[in-house]
Amino acid sequence: MADMETMVQARSNVVEQVEIVGGEKLQGVISVSGAKNAVLKLMAASLLSNSQCLIRNVPRIRDVDTMLGVLRSIGVEIDWADEHSLLIRVDNYLNDTASDDLVRQMRASAQVMGPLLTRIGRVKLFQPGGCVIGQRPLDLHLKGFQAMGASILEEHGYIILEARRKLRGAEILLDFPSVGATENIMAAAILAEGVTVIRNAAKEPEIIEEQNFYNRLGAKIRGAGTDTIRIEGVTSLNDRMIDYTVIPDRIEAGTFMIAAAITGGEVEIANVIPEHIEALISKLKEVGIDVDVREDSVLVKSKGRFRGADVMVLPYPGFPTDLQPQITALLAIADSTSVITENVFGSRFRYVDELIRMGASIRVESRSAIVKGNAKLSGAPVYAPDLRAGASLVIAGLAAEGKTIIEGVQFLERGYERLELKLANLGADIKKTITVSSI
Repeated sequence: MADMETMVQARSNVVEQVEIVGGEKLQGVISVSGAKNAVLKLMAASLLSNSQCLIRNVPRIRDVDTMLGVLRSIGVEIDWADEHSLLIRVDNYLNDTASDDLVRQMRASAQVMGPLLTRIGRVKLFQPGGCVIGQRPLDLHLKGFQAMGASILEEHGYIILEARRKLRGAEILLDFPSVGATENIMAAAILAEGVTVIRNAAKEPEIIEEQNFYNRLGAKIRGAGTDTIRIEGVTSLNDRMIDYTVIPDRIEAGTFMIAAAITGGEVEIANVIPEHIEALISKLKEVGIDVDVREDSVLVKSKGRFRGADVMVLPYPGFPTDLQPQITALLAIADSTSVITENVFGSRFRYVDELIRMGASIRVESRSAIVKGNAKLSGAPVYAPDLRAGASLVIAGLAAEGKTIIEGVQFLERGYERLELKLANLGADIKKTITVSSI
């Protein structure tokens, strides 16, 4: 009988969907989880610890699970200390190669390169994967490593880095303020000889988080949050245990703000740092949404009617690319035409066809989307091609007439912790369904 059950399971297809019946105004208070894009980088940064790291406010999302697997495949001991805290222990011996299968799943896996190169002098990593939102080559990372004395070989889909001698400080000018490259070069420079200066560095809050974390380990880094970061190489890091609480997720906060706005609701988004979402706050006010900024929360009030606006996506502190799909859904029902210009990721408009399926009037021209506005959205079966696209479809579904069924739930779960439950607690008619069918 057991063998028969195994055969049936092997021939079954599991389909996960999110179902939304639109038209409900969101009301209430919602708390934001820890920042995905900070947590993943701090998990990688812990590779340089000489003791234990306790990282708090960690969201329970798929990307965190993937990074757990990546670190364990390298040789790190890592466990959940409680529901949202990770305890990380790094022994003296680490592998130079992470699991190919896991690295394929998530681009943030590349963040182990800098710490491993610093700690053991060699890295062999499969070219990372993740959401397909445009070309995101690792050239800037590799140029930085090379400037510091590392050798680089790319063959058979792998990147192989070696530091045969101690890395040395260098002046590094990034062609683009890449977040990942800034973080990886910071890690590589911590134990290098001399001073490393990164110019045109990324300014994101997650960069500041990483600087703070590394400095707690004994590094000497300053300038994070500006376009010039200076790392003074040290001979060793300390042996103290690190207890670190991660900042709130500014993209999740922004997603809830836009969801409240599109439904004509009134929602207080708690556990936020308003300074991190100033670009969105400004844009929502521009279109006519009432946003009350408080010390560690924002209150969004909307009547469900608002103007169109032009949105220029730029590196931080500009309007974030990770909120571009969500605000496009909002502007689809605005009273006038909007133009959204994407200057970070070239293929970020892959979700537009799905919004059109729901009744939006959008035309994509090169890096811009012309959103006509005044759409009467209606529920439809749609597919989320990536994480933030999925959030856009959820937002559209909340405002649409009838039922929206979203497939591609695995993308949503990469970056949002229990999204459907949080929205349901605000009054949304939303649920996750799992269907098992025989193949």
